Amino acid sequence: MKKQDVFEFYRRLAEADPDPQTELDYRNPYTLVVAVALSAQSTDAGVNKATAALFDIVDTPEKMLALGEDGLKAHIRTIGLFNTKAKNVIALSRMLVEEFGGEVPDDRDALERLPGVGRKTANVVMNVAFGAETFAVDTHIFRVGNRTGLAPGKTPLAVELQLEAATPQPFRRHAHHWLILHGRYTCKARRPECWRCPVADLCAFQPKTPPPPPTPPPTPPC
Repeated sequence: MKKQDVFEFYRRLAEADPDPQTELDYRNPYTLVVAVALSAQSTDAGVNKATAALFDIVDTPEKMLALGEDGLKAHIRTIGLFNTKAKNVIALSRMLVEEFGGEVPDDRDALERLPGVGRKTANVVMNVAFGAETFAVDTHIFRVGNRTGLAPGKTPLAVELQLEAATPQPFRRHAHHWLILHGRYTCKARRPECWRCPVADLCAFQPKTPPPPPTPPPTPPC
């Protein structure tokens, strides 16, 4: 995609949603780490439902350790892979207490040392909690980057590096959210909604998906 097209691509997404936000509910950087760790292979809505009561009583790693693994499991049983995720959350909480004074570090390398926190999670935390210009590539952003031609790559890291190189100011801070929301609600995996896409003319995807046929009127009774 040409530089001027990349700028226009982001400009249109920004015009439609000037201040995009994560759809995960959180109270502070610590609860954000927990929420993002729990969201792997799960929906944000499902995580929010499970953490609503949890975050009312737990908003620090010390409180999470006091709750314990079994107590945490009782709150997150509806989330996929909850056993493994509970172990990781307890382990990362312990590391935060023992090595970081109970505070979430604002450093990606340090975040990636936490159990259950990979590069994508670290990038989300850096962006949302600390305002860093990071690009957290999930399945939606990987698809949008490749399908549109904005940031083609065979791996999430390759797409991330392409976005890092191609995304201009003033769009770098919110690029992650514009792309994930675009992939979640418009540039969908099975049937992208090209007929209502604000950047369809800039996108490399062909053929464009036509709108669904109109619903026929109900048959009048005999």
